[in-house]
Amino acid sequence: MLRIGLGRDLHRLVPGRHFLLAGVEIPCEKGGLGHSDADTLAHAVIDALLGAAGIGDIGEFFPDTDPAYKDADSMLLLKRTFARIQSGGWRVVNVDCVVTCETPKIFPYREKIREALAEALKMDADAIMVKGKTNEGIGAIGQGNAVEVLAVCLLESI
Repeated sequence: MLRIGLGRDLHRLVPGRHFLLAGVEIPCEKGGLGHSDADTLAHAVIDALLGAAGIGDIGEFFPDTDPAYKDADSMLLLKRTFARIQSGGWRVVNVDCVVTCETPKIFPYREKIREALAEALKMDADAIMVKGKTNEGIGAIGQGNAVEVLAVCLLESI
């Protein structure tokens, strides 16, 4: 059996925070504002995995009201999610992500991001794609005040 999951996350960008995608820190004047480390890509992938497995969403498993997740490393949360998916009898076939922000440019960091996701999900990096897009100056994303990530994953029962 195959299942597809869709994840989406959005974080406001503010000065004084790190800009993280899949645990990879990218130099930028602003970073994600959030209860955890605000790793928008990790959060979107977590939601995609949980949705495909039909077991919930990131807010149920890692609520932002829980002090245990204050400044949490989102890649550790992703690894915990993956372990749960595996124990439920699923294998990740592929992951495809779109990161939308005006700055920084994602392409120079794409391979490091793919490798970090591959390590967390125990799969080959060639089954993971990360694409960077802009919002053409429109809205909070286009004005450089937010980052949004959409992630799709395919799970296969094992």
